[in-house]
Amino acid sequence: MDLKLRGKSVLITGASKGIGAAAAEVMAEEGCRLHLAARSEPEMTALAERLRAAHGVEVAVHPVDLRKSADIERLAKAAGNIDILVNNAGDIPGGSLDKVDEAAWRHAWDLKVFGYINLTRHIYAGMKARGHGVIVNDIGAAGERFDFNYIAGSAGNAALMAFTRALGGRSLDDNIRVVGINPGPVETGRIVTLMKRQAQAQFGDESRYRELMKRFPLGRAAHPREIADLMAFLASERSGYTSGVIYTVDGGLSARNG
Repeated sequence: MDLKLRGKSVLITGASKGIGAAAAEVMAEEGCRLHLAARSEPEMTALAERLRAAHGVEVAVHPVDLRKSADIERLAKAAGNIDILVNNAGDIPGGSLDKVDEAAWRHAWDLKVFGYINLTRHIYAGMKARGHGVIVNDIGAAGERFDFNYIAGSAGNAALMAFTRALGGRSLDDNIRVVGINPGPVETGRIVTLMKRQAQAQFGDESRYRELMKRFPLGRAAHPREIADLMAFLASERSGYTSGVIYTVDGGLSARNG
């Protein structure tokens, strides 16, 4: 499907792997000009080279730490006129209230919560001045399906859900759309590592981690591309009247009563 995104300038954070890399792939297929931002420059550089070769698109790489205000400001300036922002960077640890201390909690929120907010502040201002733009926030289903053992993530995601709805509720006044996606379990390196730990604890064999995925709908986690494809659709004019809403992609887990 041609989503009419060709030539659009797209900034994707957390773009070195997982959902961010999948988002870069689909946007490259659509003919977008890409700006990839993350801390891992080698992984982004390899991805950029592959996308240039496969799709003939412009790809710029920005090694930044989105916990730092100076890096956010530098990124916004270097990326220039952005049509679509995909906020995706995040690494909030699991654990209950007694397991996640203040330093770990603040470190996590500086990236995912304040990183999203502060980068959006810069990019939104530019979009408003030009009279158009789309912001897609990759949040997480724990923000609506609260988890005692992922309390920092549940609280942070809930905050970003509120941020997305509050900003997106009025953003069309500036001809800007702000939307969110709440993925459930997605087969990224992070979830595989987590499942391997659980398999080791439960079975004494980390290689049996896929047995634990049988509890998910369809017996698997979502593919990163399934999230990225929705990002591209929401960023397109085919979704031009959509703002201030959040789409949950978890195979129905959040709708289950038990």
